[in-house]
Amino acid sequence: MQRRSPRRAARAAARAAAVAVLAASLAAAGCTGSPPAPPPPASSPPASSEPAASSPPASSEPAAGVLRVAGRIDAGLTLPWSVVFLPDGTALISERDSALLKSVPPGGGPAATVGKVPGVIPGGEGGLLGLALSPQLAAGRYLYAYFTAGPDNRIARFRLAGNGLPDLGAPETIFTGIPKASTHNGGRIRFGPDGYLYVGTGDSQRRDQPQDRNALGGKILRLTPDGRPAPGNPFGSNPVYSLGHRNVQGLDWDSAGRLWASEFGPDRDDELNLIVPGGNYGWPEVTGAPHREGFLDAKVVWPSTADSSPSGLEIVGDTAYLGALRGQRLWAVPLRGEFAGDPVAYFTGKYGRIRDVSLAPDGRLWALSNGQNPDFVLVLGLSN
Repeated sequence: MQRRSPRRAARAAARAAAVAVLAASLAAAGCTGSPPAPPPPASSPPASSEPAASSPPASSEPAAGVLRVAGRIDAGLTLPWSVVFLPDGTALISERDSALLKSVPPGGGPAATVGKVPGVIPGGEGGLLGLALSPQLAAGRYLYAYFTAGPDNRIARFRLAGNGLPDLGAPETIFTGIPKASTHNGGRIRFGPDGYLYVGTGDSQRRDQPQDRNALGGKILRLTPDGRPAPGNPFGSNPVYSLGHRNVQGLDWDSAGRLWASEFGPDRDDELNLIVPGGNYGWPEVTGAPHREGFLDAKVVWPSTADSSPSGLEIVGDTAYLGALRGQRLWAVPLRGEFAGDPVAYFTGKYGRIRDVSLAPDGRLWALSNGQNPDFVLVLGLSN
Protein backbone atom coordinates (compact mmCIF):
# COMPACT_ATOMS: atom_id res chain seq x y z
CA MET A 1 0.00 0.00 0.00
CA GLN A 2 1.35 3.42 -0.96
CA ARG A 3 2.06 5.63 2.01
CA ARG A 4 0.13 8.89 2.05
CA SER A 5 2.40 11.95 1.93
CA PRO A 6 2.24 14.48 4.79
CA ARG A 7 0.87 17.13 2.42
CA ARG A 8 -1.86 14.83 1.07
CA ALA A 9 -2.73 13.73 4.61
CA ALA A 10 -3.06 17.36 5.71
CA ARG A 11 -5.27 18.10 2.72
CA ALA A 12 -7.44 15.08 3.49
CA ALA A 13 -7.77 16.22 7.10
CA ALA A 14 -8.82 19.70 5.95
CA ARG A 15 -11.44 18.22 3.63
CA ALA A 16 -12.72 15.99 6.42
CA ALA A 17 -13.03 18.94 8.80
CA ALA A 18 -14.88 21.00 6.21
CA VAL A 19 -17.19 18.11 5.34
CA ALA A 20 -18.01 17.47 9.00
CA VAL A 21 -18.97 21.08 9.57
CA LEU A 22 -21.03 21.19 6.38
CA ALA A 23 -22.84 17.99 7.29
CA ALA A 24 -23.66 19.39 10.72
CA SER A 25 -24.98 22.63 9.26
CA LEU A 26 -27.15 20.89 6.72
CA ALA A 27 -28.53 18.54 9.36
CA ALA A 28 -29.43 21.48 11.55
CA ALA A 29 -31.20 23.12 8.62
CA GLY A 30 -33.08 19.93 7.77
CA CYS A 31 -31.57 19.80 4.26
CA THR A 32 -29.79 16.49 4.30
CA GLY A 33 -30.73 13.55 2.17
CA SER A 34 -29.56 10.04 1.50
CA PRO A 35 -28.27 9.89 -2.08
CA PRO A 36 -27.29 6.51 -3.46
CA ALA A 37 -23.68 5.43 -3.23
CA PRO A 38 -21.71 6.76 -6.23
CA PRO A 39 -20.72 4.31 -8.96
CA PRO A 40 -17.06 3.56 -9.61
CA PRO A 41 -15.08 6.13 -11.64
CA ALA A 42 -15.77 6.12 -15.35
CA SER A 43 -12.95 4.74 -17.46
CA SER A 44 -14.35 5.37 -20.93
CA PRO A 45 -16.74 7.85 -22.55
CA PRO A 46 -20.39 7.01 -21.79
CA ALA A 47 -22.86 5.94 -24.46
CA SER A 48 -25.16 8.38 -26.20
CA SER A 49 -27.81 8.11 -23.46
CA GLU A 50 -26.28 11.12 -21.67
CA PRO A 51 -28.45 12.58 -18.90
CA ALA A 52 -29.72 16.11 -19.21
CA ALA A 53 -27.48 18.77 -17.72
CA SER A 54 -28.54 20.94 -14.81
CA SER A 55 -29.22 24.65 -15.23
CA PRO A 56 -29.13 27.40 -12.59
CA PRO A 57 -32.43 28.04 -10.81
CA ALA A 58 -34.24 31.30 -11.45
CA SER A 59 -33.66 32.38 -7.85
CA SER A 60 -30.00 31.78 -7.09
CA GLU A 61 -29.45 33.13 -3.58
CA PRO A 62 -28.83 30.32 -1.05
CA ALA A 63 -30.50 29.64 2.24
CA ALA A 64 -28.61 31.30 5.07
CA GLY A 65 -26.40 29.39 7.43
CA VAL A 66 -24.44 27.06 5.14
CA LEU A 67 -21.52 28.97 3.63
CA ARG A 68 -20.50 32.15 5.41
CA VAL A 69 -17.82 34.79 5.20
CA ALA A 70 -15.29 34.10 7.94
CA GLY A 71 -12.96 36.96 7.12
CA ARG A 72 -11.19 39.04 4.53
CA ILE A 73 -7.44 39.26 4.02
CA ASP A 74 -6.24 42.52 2.50
CA ALA A 75 -2.84 41.18 1.60
CA GLY A 76 -1.84 43.80 -0.97
CA LEU A 77 -2.50 41.68 -4.06
CA THR A 78 -2.88 42.78 -7.67
CA LEU A 79 -4.81 40.48 -10.00
CA PRO A 80 -4.25 37.21 -8.09
CA TRP A 81 -4.79 34.09 -10.22
CA SER A 82 -3.98 30.92 -8.25
CA VAL A 83 -3.38 29.94 -4.62
CA VAL A 84 -1.79 26.82 -3.11
CA PHE A 85 -0.82 26.02 0.47
CA LEU A 86 2.45 24.78 1.93
CA PRO A 87 2.21 22.18 4.72
CA ASP A 88 2.61 24.85 7.42
CA GLY A 89 -0.39 26.79 6.07
CA THR A 90 1.58 29.46 4.21
CA ALA A 91 -0.27 30.44 1.02
CA LEU A 92 1.57 30.97 -2.27
CA ILE A 93 -0.33 33.22 -4.69
CA SER A 94 0.43 34.05 -8.32
CA GLU A 95 -0.21 37.50 -9.76
CA ARG A 96 -1.00 37.29 -13.46
CA ASP A 97 0.21 40.61 -14.81
CA SER A 98 3.10 41.38 -12.46
CA ALA A 99 4.48 37.79 -12.68
CA LEU A 100 5.13 38.06 -8.94
CA LEU A 101 4.78 35.11 -6.59
CA LYS A 102 3.61 36.21 -3.16
CA SER A 103 3.30 34.45 0.18
CA VAL A 104 0.69 35.02 2.88
CA PRO A 105 1.37 33.71 6.40
CA PRO A 106 -0.92 31.08 7.94
CA GLY A 107 -4.19 32.66 8.99
CA GLY A 108 -3.66 35.81 6.92
CA GLY A 109 -1.70 39.03 6.96
CA PRO A 110 0.15 41.21 4.46
CA ALA A 111 1.68 39.36 1.54
CA ALA A 112 5.44 39.15 1.12
CA THR A 113 6.96 39.03 -2.35
CA VAL A 114 8.84 35.77 -2.92
CA GLY A 115 10.10 37.02 -6.28
CA LYS A 116 9.32 37.46 -9.95
CA VAL A 117 8.96 34.28 -11.99
CA PRO A 118 11.52 34.52 -14.80
CA GLY A 119 10.45 34.27 -18.42
CA VAL A 120 6.85 35.42 -17.98
CA ILE A 121 5.51 37.69 -20.75
CA PRO A 122 2.11 38.99 -19.60
CA GLY A 123 -0.49 40.14 -22.09
CA GLY A 124 -4.27 39.96 -22.29
CA GLU A 125 -5.33 36.85 -20.36
CA GLY A 126 -1.76 35.52 -20.35
CA GLY A 127 0.90 35.86 -17.68
CA LEU A 128 1.69 33.99 -14.48
CA LEU A 129 -1.28 31.63 -14.10
CA GLY A 130 -1.73 28.30 -12.32
CA LEU A 131 0.32 26.90 -9.45
CA ALA A 132 0.67 23.35 -8.11
CA LEU A 133 2.80 21.69 -5.44
CA SER A 134 4.44 18.30 -5.66
CA PRO A 135 2.07 15.72 -4.16
CA GLN A 136 4.88 14.24 -2.06
CA LEU A 137 7.09 17.06 -0.87
CA ALA A 138 9.41 14.67 0.95
CA ALA A 139 10.30 12.98 -2.36
CA GLY A 140 10.41 16.01 -4.65
CA ARG A 141 10.00 19.49 -3.20
CA TYR A 142 8.77 21.58 -6.15
CA LEU A 143 6.39 24.37 -6.97
CA TYR A 144 5.02 24.09 -10.52
CA ALA A 145 3.89 27.17 -12.46
CA TYR A 146 2.00 27.54 -15.75
CA PHE A 147 2.83 30.80 -17.49
CA THR A 148 2.88 32.67 -20.78
CA ALA A 149 6.35 33.04 -22.25
CA GLY A 150 7.54 34.67 -25.49
CA PRO A 151 6.61 31.87 -27.91
CA ASP A 152 4.06 29.84 -25.96
CA ASN A 153 2.44 28.86 -22.68
CA ARG A 154 4.65 26.52 -20.68
CA ILE A 155 5.20 24.84 -17.33
CA ALA A 156 8.28 25.19 -15.15
CA ARG A 157 9.07 23.93 -11.69
CA PHE A 158 11.07 25.50 -8.88
CA ARG A 159 12.70 23.61 -6.05
CA LEU A 160 11.59 24.54 -2.56
CA ALA A 161 14.48 25.90 -0.50
CA GLY A 162 15.30 25.24 3.12
CA ASN A 163 12.93 27.99 4.25
CA GLY A 164 10.08 26.18 2.49
CA LEU A 165 9.71 28.82 -0.24
CA PRO A 166 10.54 28.21 -3.92
CA ASP A 167 13.89 29.22 -5.37
CA LEU A 168 12.80 31.29 -8.38
CA GLY A 169 16.35 31.73 -9.60
CA ALA A 170 16.67 28.15 -10.78
CA PRO A 171 13.66 27.27 -12.95
CA GLU A 172 13.40 23.92 -14.69
CA THR A 173 11.14 24.07 -17.74
CA ILE A 174 9.35 20.74 -18.04
CA PHE A 175 6.77 21.32 -20.81
CA THR A 176 6.53 23.79 -23.68
CA GLY A 177 4.55 24.41 -26.84
CA ILE A 178 1.08 25.12 -25.45
CA PRO A 179 -0.33 27.75 -27.85
CA LYS A 180 -0.84 31.26 -26.55
CA ALA A 181 -3.00 34.22 -27.56
CA SER A 182 -4.44 37.34 -25.98
CA THR A 183 -7.32 35.17 -24.68
CA HIS A 184 -8.09 31.48 -24.05
CA ASN A 185 -4.76 30.53 -22.51
CA GLY A 186 -6.14 27.98 -20.04
CA GLY A 187 -3.67 27.86 -17.19
CA ARG A 188 -4.98 25.62 -14.41
CA ILE A 189 -2.65 22.83 -13.24
CA ARG A 190 -3.24 20.28 -10.51
CA PHE A 191 -1.81 16.97 -9.34
CA GLY A 192 -4.35 14.18 -9.35
CA PRO A 193 -4.84 11.31 -6.90
CA ASP A 194 -2.67 9.20 -9.23
CA GLY A 195 0.34 11.50 -8.74
CA TYR A 196 0.28 12.86 -12.30
CA LEU A 197 0.01 16.50 -13.32
CA TYR A 198 -3.22 17.54 -15.07
CA VAL A 199 -3.12 20.67 -17.23
CA GLY A 200 -6.08 22.69 -18.55
CA THR A 201 -5.36 24.52 -21.82
CA GLY A 202 -7.37 26.89 -23.99
CA ASP A 203 -7.96 26.93 -27.72
CA SER A 204 -5.87 30.15 -28.02
CA GLN A 205 -8.42 31.40 -30.57
CA ARG A 206 -7.44 28.58 -32.92
CA ARG A 207 -10.66 26.70 -33.55
CA ASP A 208 -8.86 23.86 -35.34
CA GLN A 209 -6.94 22.88 -32.18
CA PRO A 210 -9.53 21.37 -29.80
CA GLN A 211 -10.58 18.54 -32.15
CA ASP A 212 -6.99 17.69 -33.19
CA ARG A 213 -5.55 14.97 -30.93
CA ASN A 214 -2.03 16.03 -31.83
CA ALA A 215 -2.51 19.69 -30.88
CA LEU A 216 -2.11 20.96 -27.31
CA GLY A 217 -4.76 23.69 -27.41
CA GLY A 218 -8.27 23.06 -26.08
CA LYS A 219 -7.28 20.04 -24.03
CA ILE A 220 -6.73 18.56 -20.62
CA LEU A 221 -3.22 17.11 -20.57
CA ARG A 222 -1.88 14.44 -18.21
CA LEU A 223 1.86 14.52 -17.50
CA THR A 224 4.44 12.86 -15.30
CA PRO A 225 6.02 15.20 -12.69
CA ASP A 226 8.96 15.76 -15.05
CA GLY A 227 6.74 16.69 -17.99
CA ARG A 228 6.45 13.53 -20.09
CA PRO A 229 3.13 12.03 -21.27
CA ALA A 230 1.81 9.99 -18.35
CA PRO A 231 1.52 6.19 -18.66
CA GLY A 232 -1.97 5.01 -19.54
CA ASN A 233 -3.01 8.13 -21.46
CA PRO A 234 -5.85 7.33 -23.87
CA PHE A 235 -3.94 8.11 -27.09
CA GLY A 236 -0.69 6.28 -26.41
CA SER A 237 2.48 8.36 -26.03
CA ASN A 238 0.50 11.57 -26.26
CA PRO A 239 -0.04 14.02 -23.38
CA VAL A 240 -3.72 14.54 -24.31
CA TYR A 241 -6.21 13.20 -21.75
CA SER A 242 -9.42 14.81 -23.07
CA LEU A 243 -10.24 17.08 -26.00
CA GLY A 244 -12.87 19.42 -27.41
CA HIS A 245 -12.42 22.13 -24.77
CA ARG A 246 -12.65 25.88 -25.29
CA ASN A 247 -10.86 27.25 -22.22
CA VAL A 248 -10.44 25.02 -19.15
CA GLN A 249 -10.23 27.04 -15.93
CA GLY A 250 -10.74 24.65 -12.99
CA LEU A 251 -9.76 21.06 -12.15
CA ASP A 252 -10.50 18.88 -9.11
CA TRP A 253 -11.54 15.36 -8.09
CA ASP A 254 -14.53 14.13 -6.12
CA SER A 255 -14.40 11.58 -3.30
CA ALA A 256 -14.55 8.67 -5.75
CA GLY A 257 -11.62 9.98 -7.81
CA ARG A 258 -13.66 11.38 -10.70
CA LEU A 259 -12.16 14.42 -12.41
CA TRP A 260 -14.35 17.51 -12.93
CA ALA A 261 -13.46 20.62 -14.91
CA SER A 262 -14.96 24.10 -15.30
CA GLU A 263 -14.86 25.74 -18.70
CA PHE A 264 -15.75 29.02 -20.40
CA GLY A 265 -18.41 28.92 -23.08
CA PRO A 266 -18.53 31.52 -25.89
CA ASP A 267 -21.42 33.98 -25.25
CA ARG A 268 -23.44 31.18 -23.62
CA ASP A 269 -23.11 27.66 -22.21
CA ASP A 270 -20.45 27.89 -19.52
CA GLU A 271 -19.85 24.33 -18.35
CA LEU A 272 -19.01 21.99 -15.51
CA ASN A 273 -17.81 18.73 -17.06
CA LEU A 274 -17.16 15.24 -15.75
CA ILE A 275 -13.91 14.27 -17.45
CA VAL A 276 -13.25 10.75 -18.75
CA PRO A 277 -10.10 9.55 -20.53
CA GLY A 278 -10.33 10.22 -24.25
CA GLY A 279 -13.62 12.10 -23.90
CA ASN A 280 -14.51 14.69 -26.54
CA TYR A 281 -16.42 17.65 -25.10
CA GLY A 282 -17.40 19.12 -28.43
CA TRP A 283 -15.85 22.55 -28.94
CA PRO A 284 -16.09 24.15 -31.45
CA GLU A 285 -18.71 21.82 -32.95
CA VAL A 286 -21.09 22.00 -29.99
CA THR A 287 -21.40 23.67 -26.57
CA GLY A 288 -23.31 22.80 -23.42
CA ALA A 289 -25.42 19.65 -23.51
CA PRO A 290 -26.95 19.19 -26.97
CA HIS A 291 -26.94 15.36 -26.82
CA ARG A 292 -24.97 15.14 -30.06
CA GLU A 293 -23.58 11.71 -30.85
CA GLY A 294 -19.80 11.52 -30.52
CA PHE A 295 -19.56 14.31 -27.94
CA LEU A 296 -20.00 14.35 -24.16
CA ASP A 297 -22.54 16.70 -22.62
CA ALA A 298 -21.68 19.05 -19.79
CA LYS A 299 -23.18 18.06 -16.44
CA VAL A 300 -24.07 21.67 -15.61
CA VAL A 301 -24.71 24.39 -18.17
CA TRP A 302 -25.05 28.11 -17.41
CA PRO A 303 -26.98 29.46 -20.40
CA SER A 304 -25.72 33.02 -19.88
CA THR A 305 -22.05 33.81 -19.32
CA ALA A 306 -23.22 36.88 -17.37
CA ASP A 307 -24.17 34.48 -14.57
CA SER A 308 -20.91 32.59 -14.43
CA SER A 309 -17.73 32.57 -16.57
CA PRO A 310 -16.46 29.87 -14.17
CA SER A 311 -12.87 29.97 -13.05
CA GLY A 312 -11.12 28.06 -10.23
CA LEU A 313 -12.75 24.93 -8.80
CA GLU A 314 -12.51 23.17 -5.43
CA ILE A 315 -14.47 20.07 -4.44
CA VAL A 316 -15.20 19.54 -0.75
CA GLY A 317 -17.38 16.66 0.41
CA ASP A 318 -18.75 16.11 -3.10
CA THR A 319 -19.81 19.73 -3.42
CA ALA A 320 -18.05 21.63 -6.19
CA TYR A 321 -17.32 25.28 -5.44
CA LEU A 322 -16.64 27.38 -8.55
CA GLY A 323 -15.54 30.98 -8.69
CA ALA A 324 -17.34 33.14 -11.27
CA LEU A 325 -15.75 36.06 -13.08
CA ARG A 326 -18.47 37.88 -15.02
CA GLY A 327 -21.03 36.43 -12.62
CA GLN A 328 -19.18 37.83 -9.57
CA ARG A 329 -20.34 35.08 -7.26
CA LEU A 330 -19.42 31.66 -5.95
CA TRP A 331 -21.37 28.69 -7.27
CA ALA A 332 -21.93 25.53 -5.18
CA VAL A 333 -22.89 22.40 -7.12
CA PRO A 334 -23.78 19.12 -5.36
CA LEU A 335 -22.18 16.13 -7.07
CA ARG A 336 -24.11 12.87 -6.97
CA GLY A 337 -21.98 10.12 -8.42
CA GLU A 338 -21.69 10.85 -12.13
CA PHE A 339 -24.46 13.45 -11.97
CA ALA A 340 -24.69 17.02 -10.69
CA GLY A 341 -27.51 18.76 -8.88
CA ASP A 342 -28.77 22.31 -9.32
CA PRO A 343 -26.11 24.97 -8.73
CA VAL A 344 -26.68 27.54 -5.99
CA ALA A 345 -25.12 31.01 -5.99
CA TYR A 346 -23.49 32.74 -3.02
CA PHE A 347 -22.51 36.40 -2.52
CA THR A 348 -23.81 37.59 -5.90
CA GLY A 349 -22.25 40.93 -6.82
CA LYS A 350 -20.73 41.48 -3.36
CA TYR A 351 -17.06 40.56 -3.67
CA GLY A 352 -16.03 41.11 -7.27
CA ARG A 353 -14.69 38.52 -9.70
CA ILE A 354 -13.79 35.22 -8.02
CA ARG A 355 -10.72 33.84 -9.80
CA ASP A 356 -9.75 30.84 -7.68
CA VAL A 357 -11.14 28.78 -4.80
CA SER A 358 -8.86 26.61 -2.68
CA LEU A 359 -9.19 24.61 0.54
CA ALA A 360 -6.83 25.80 3.27
CA PRO A 361 -5.29 23.39 5.81
CA ASP A 362 -7.65 24.71 8.50
CA GLY A 363 -10.72 23.56 6.55
CA ARG A 364 -11.78 26.99 5.31
CA LEU A 365 -12.04 28.06 1.67
CA TRP A 366 -9.94 30.87 0.27
CA ALA A 367 -11.46 32.73 -2.69
CA LEU A 368 -9.26 35.10 -4.68
CA SER A 369 -11.21 38.21 -5.64
CA ASN A 370 -10.18 40.87 -8.10
CA GLY A 371 -11.78 43.89 -9.66
CA GLN A 372 -12.84 45.74 -6.51
CA ASN A 373 -9.58 47.71 -6.09
CA PRO A 374 -7.84 46.53 -4.03
CA ASP A 375 -7.93 42.81 -4.69
CA PHE A 376 -8.20 40.55 -1.66
CA VAL A 377 -8.71 37.06 -0.27
CA LEU A 378 -12.20 36.15 0.92
CA VAL A 379 -12.08 33.49 3.64
CA LEU A 380 -15.16 31.29 3.78
CA GLY A 381 -16.32 28.96 6.52
CA LEU A 382 -19.00 26.29 6.64
CA SER A 383 -21.29 27.35 9.46
CA ASN A 384 -22.50 25.07 12.23
